[in-house]
Amino acid sequence: MKTLLKKLWDLLKSFFRDKRRRRLVYLALLLIFALVEFAFLGLVRRTFVFYSGMDGSTTVEDRMLPRSASRELDITRYVEEALLGPVSPDSAPLFFPEARLVSLLYRDGVVYADLSETAALPPPGEGDLFLNLLTLRQGIRRNFSYIKEVKLFISGHEMQISGPEDQGKSI
Repeated sequence: MKTLLKKLWDLLKSFFRDKRRRRLVYLALLLIFALVEFAFLGLVRRTFVFYSGMDGSTTVEDRMLPRSASRELDITRYVEEALLGPVSPDSAPLFFPEARLVSLLYRDGVVYADLSETAALPPPGEGDLFLNLLTLRQGIRRNFSYIKEVKLFISGHEMQISGPEDQGKSI
């Protein structure tokens, strides 16, 4: 038994003497670890769009959010992250910092999201509330392809805004 272990040890040492083989094994271990972590955590990448406070240009952030079995919960997590605002200190949030998601309902391809009344306050910087609502709506539709329509409410009152793809329809 000792000779078998000694031969195995010598074989491993000779295998790892080559620098390329060592790096290839490290890379394979990293890949296996990343795949196992991804499989257990179930994270999914979502894109968030914010406006910078300096020149009004858009800032895009990717965040990894946990995936769930419920579409409604996935959309809720996305909206809550969007309300938290950007990570970058140079970007302004879409809504007033105390704005919260009161409720969210997803039925038959339509999302009904009710935001707290502080969402109606002017956003920090040079942001426009209706443009920010439109940005939130487009972000929801871009990240969740199965959504047909998004209806946004602030304190129970429906926000009547439209984007270029609506051609006069309200959301």
